[in-house]
Amino acid sequence: MALASPLSPAAWLDDMFASKAAIRGQVIRRKARDIEKFIGRREFENELERRGFQAVENAGQVIIFCNREPIRRIV
Repeated sequence: MALASPLSPAAWLDDMFASKAAIRGQVIRRKARDIEKFIGRREFENELERRGFQAVENAGQVIIFCNREPIRRIV
């Protein structure tokens, strides 16, 4: 059985968006199940909207674009 995060949901979000990549406006990746387990999907989506960020999900991974630039699917 997996252990719960030692961080509160708010601290988990703060920690994620304090990463070097996030601060630089790059992309970060997290497991969808961790997002749902540690903070909940709705809270995560609310935080993305508050920050003006976008994310995509594929095969259980969530890619978060830590900037407000448009996303263009290539293929």
